[in-house]
Amino acid sequence: MSHPCTTALKLSTLNHLKQLHAQTIRHNLHHHNYWAAYLIAHCTRLHVPPPYTRLIFDSAPNPNALVFTNMLKFYSQTGAHSDVITLFGQMQNCGVRSDVCVYPMLMKSVGKAAVELHAHVLKMGYGCDVYVRNTMMGVYVKYGPVEVARKLFDEMCEKTVVDWNSMISGYWSWGCGVEACELFDLMPERNVISWTAMVTGFSKMRDLKSARRVFDEMPEKSIVSWNAMISGYDKNGFAEEAIRLFTEMVNSGFQPNEITWVKVISSCSSRGDPCLAESLVKMMDEKRVHLNYFVKTALIDMHAKCGSLQTARKIFDELGVHKNSVAWNTMISGYTHVGDLISAKELFERMSEKDVVSWNSMIAGYAQNGQSARAIELFQEMATTKESNPDEVTMVSVISACGHLGALELGNWVVNFITQSQIKLSISGNNSLIFMYSKCGCMKDARKVFQEMATRDVVSYNTLITGFAAHGHGSEALELMLKMKDEGIEPDRVTYIGVLTACSHSGLLEEGREMFDSIEDPEVDHYACMVDLLGRVGKLDEAKELIERMPMNPHAGVYGSLLNASRIHKRTDLGELAANILFELEPQNSGNYVLLSNMYASKGRWEDVERVRKAMREGGVKKTTGWSWVEYGGKMHKFIVGDRSHERSSDIYQLLTELRKKMRAAGYRADKSCVLRDVEEEEKEELVGTHSEKLAIAFALLVSEAGSVIRVMKNLRVCWDCHIAIKMISALEGREIIVRDNNRFHSFSKGQCSCNDYW
Repeated sequence: MSHPCTTALKLSTLNHLKQLHAQTIRHNLHHHNYWAAYLIAHCTRLHVPPPYTRLIFDSAPNPNALVFTNMLKFYSQTGAHSDVITLFGQMQNCGVRSDVCVYPMLMKSVGKAAVELHAHVLKMGYGCDVYVRNTMMGVYVKYGPVEVARKLFDEMCEKTVVDWNSMISGYWSWGCGVEACELFDLMPERNVISWTAMVTGFSKMRDLKSARRVFDEMPEKSIVSWNAMISGYDKNGFAEEAIRLFTEMVNSGFQPNEITWVKVISSCSSRGDPCLAESLVKMMDEKRVHLNYFVKTALIDMHAKCGSLQTARKIFDELGVHKNSVAWNTMISGYTHVGDLISAKELFERMSEKDVVSWNSMIAGYAQNGQSARAIELFQEMATTKESNPDEVTMVSVISACGHLGALELGNWVVNFITQSQIKLSISGNNSLIFMYSKCGCMKDARKVFQEMATRDVVSYNTLITGFAAHGHGSEALELMLKMKDEGIEPDRVTYIGVLTACSHSGLLEEGREMFDSIEDPEVDHYACMVDLLGRVGKLDEAKELIERMPMNPHAGVYGSLLNASRIHKRTDLGELAANILFELEPQNSGNYVLLSNMYASKGRWEDVERVRKAMREGGVKKTTGWSWVEYGGKMHKFIVGDRSHERSSDIYQLLTELRKKMRAAGYRADKSCVLRDVEEEEKEELVGTHSEKLAIAFALLVSEAGSVIRVMKNLRVCWDCHIAIKMISALEGREIIVRDNNRFHSFSKGQCSCNDYW
């Protein structure tokens, strides 16, 4: 058998290393520091598994500085930062003096804590070492303060291009674009990395014009340069430019790598264009692109967003055991996007490890597909299991779900959860709070959130204005729009819709006219708001003339406003005109048939009522079931007309009977004009007397504290009889009753309603 020195000359594989190790053991040399250090150095070079390398280290009974240093290098190269720190502590305890080369490794391992090592390094006299100084500069570049990094940079006698690039990248990462540009201009020589750092920096600052200028000026480009510019376009929402640059790159003779394909596929996803996606896949097939799991995950997202869920699922299934969380989340998000919540939930439940994105995708999926209650339930499950910590994205979905349900009690619980969990809300999060409080009928709290925001955007203003509109607070909406302009935020189409709606619900005709006339190019939705405003104040003929003068084709919302105004003011002629057009524009909308039927029924025109109902049957139009719900005990209690399924139905109906007696004594007479059947008067009264909102209010009176506000949500418009009845109940019971229907809020108090009987 040869001597270890002879075997050492042939080291090129792990087997060779093991042979040498065996030789040292045979010759009883493995305890010697020289051979331990020598073997560990080769372990580093050959990427040997850590347990084997540690075995060699432990075979040295009294490791010297070289053995420790080589073992530290091994841990540092493998990224085992905690092991570097532990071993350095062991080295100190053994009294072995650290060599200068140890400190750069230690600094990289301890992260931000390396700042505390700076003084120690200076005390040891290593402050002038080029590697130590460069590493320390990198620490300050990454963790700050960046000014200290610049001081170290300026103290360097000899600066390499790597030092310049590190400092420039550091400035960009801290948002110091001006300083980065100044330093770039001072560089004695630049390489492709220098130029690419500038492209990446400008892209990060959303200055794509400057990024492209630098990119075009580059004396030479690498694949990394092209990827940086394509990525800049992609991340900033310029999908078409990203795809165009990719085509230019291919035409220039550069071969896209996997990073390029991921970025281009991402841009195609943003476009959502199936034809573009198909052409990209064809190109990838022609070029025989290697599809690693990053590329495949990007393809899943692209196909899902382009509507090809079957293709997306096929790629997803092909990943097998290599599916990462991104692939799972992308597929779940794809299903929720098209409303296939069953498939999304099936995948969600199969995930072995769910991260916050997984939970967010499902919660948002339920919230965005009209299943707000399920969204809240899933969030409560997330909070209970503590599998992942909710973030702001989670809370925005949950807060919005509470708003859609009108669940104030749950909403306040969510707000407390945010406070206790120390989740910081950005503008988006605060906007969702404004939305929730507005939809729950708490405009005071909505305004408070708005006023406490450090910065506001157009969505902040629009959300509060829309809230004021739904509550009929026209003057407040107008004042808010003036404040918005004073803050330098330009109103958009949504702002004008909100303010015009507020004017309509408040009867502010002249203010509404002035606002409408101030819109430079009013859109069809703005015309619909103006028709609604004119109709509500009784100017139906003027509303009809406005429709006839519209420079574009009116949509269903325009004629819907005219139909509702005709119902309010009993203009059957215009109601018939609007309804007949609506039957063509949206033949499956049962609400239009119901409104016309109500108009006929109110005039006793039963043959016309039957004609409309026959048209509904023949057209397969099903009347939307009206339901109301009220929050109590952390649950939403739902009722439909004549509902007897609730556990407290007997109490509810007994209370309704007592209320009806009190109301009759106070002069109430049931308005039966909305009953669509020619039946006996007593039966008509029974039908309107058990409408869902009356049942919900009776339940709320049973379970709530005396004097507290009652909040009821309804999916359809409140009928005329319920409106009269609720006004009387508010006076008789001494309660404020807030009802949110599908059009606006009605705040009943002391026998009056905030809508002034126009809704």
